[in-house]
Amino acid sequence: MTNQRTQAEIVRQSLKRRYRKERRFRLYGMTAIAVALLSLVVLFTDIIGKGYTGFIKTTMTLEVVLDGEQMYLEDPTDKDQISMADFQAPIIAALQRYFPEAQSRKDVRELSRLSGNYASNQIRDLLQAQPELLGSTQTLEFLVHDTVSVYVKHADNPAYSIRLSEQQQRWVDELVEQGVVTTSFNDVFFSRGDSREPSNAGILGAIVGSLLTMLVTLVIAFPTGVAAAVYLEEFAPQNKLTDFIEVNINNLAAVPSIIFGLLGLAVFIGVFGMPRSVPVLGGLVLALMTLPTIIISSRAAIKSVPPSIREAAEGIGASKMQVVLHHVIPLAMPGMMTGSIIGMAQALGETAPLLLIGMVAFIVEVPEGFFSSATVLPVQIYQWASSAEQGFVELASAGIMILLAFMISMNGLAIWLRKRLERRW
Repeated sequence: MTNQRTQAEIVRQSLKRRYRKERRFRLYGMTAIAVALLSLVVLFTDIIGKGYTGFIKTTMTLEVVLDGEQMYLEDPTDKDQISMADFQAPIIAALQRYFPEAQSRKDVRELSRLSGNYASNQIRDLLQAQPELLGSTQTLEFLVHDTVSVYVKHADNPAYSIRLSEQQQRWVDELVEQGVVTTSFNDVFFSRGDSREPSNAGILGAIVGSLLTMLVTLVIAFPTGVAAAVYLEEFAPQNKLTDFIEVNINNLAAVPSIIFGLLGLAVFIGVFGMPRSVPVLGGLVLALMTLPTIIISSRAAIKSVPPSIREAAEGIGASKMQVVLHHVIPLAMPGMMTGSIIGMAQALGETAPLLLIGMVAFIVEVPEGFFSSATVLPVQIYQWASSAEQGFVELASAGIMILLAFMISMNGLAIWLRKRLERRW
């Protein structure tokens, strides 16, 4: 009897230790999840805190007198006069009506730095398009200088005012009070390409470049990857050659992406002489990088199709090709699409291989085709983040938010397709 009690006590102690270990294991797991979620919260808070102002533009609205004598311009249709005219003078004169005390050369110079660097180009383009406006008074809206924009958007933080003199800060404060300087949604950010001035820079060129590059990647990688997976799973004989191919496909999936950039630089540019910084070249490089992922996921999807489907189709006289095309591929397609979308999302966020093939170029114009000079979202973000101006830091964070939105959408689409189309056997 005593022996039985001793054995029961040993079992209870063992169970207590086991339950304690299980509770600790659960605690470790919950702690890991909490740390991961906290890291995500910190990351998103930092990105959104720095990037939301990138979706806001700061403008000034002025009554500008297009005085030809002041601009040294008599004929807006004369290219020589246009090239020599002073289009900044009407803007300075419009600002001096608010600050008549600004008459010295130093004051005029500081006053001129309140408007953006492209404000004078706006007047030039207006007069070239409508020469009859010379001598008239027009109400025009200009983007302010980057330092002014940062100061207005962060008026409560003294750290953002260090690049403006005290006099410029006073002028800007008065213009804000009078409603001359205002903030609104930054449509420029979504309608233009890159620029040397943050307030005039946009992300449309990078978005179009990314879409063109991803289209080339999809057209090349998806059918090639699916065809390779079908052949390896359904038609290839099991021998040393196919084993060698399978091992190398798995190894390629783990190769650093920069290696594919070196391959593109050596083969596509060095051997075939393709132009740098075009979506076709970027799409080819990313297609090579994405192929292993698509092949592996497609093979897994094909393996998940029950053998009974093949046996039933063969039992009614279907050929091997008919079994694959009419039964196996349609049933495996949800898994293939899911893997392809995840691979495309990975390619969308790649930077290193595209840097090596020249897609780091400064691109002002929005690309018009697959052979136009272009950049992509990750590279554009990299360029802005490496700039010293505070305005570019805001744009980089805003660009990260857009890139994350694209990637979350693509992963969400993959999850939805898997839930919507998958079949359980």
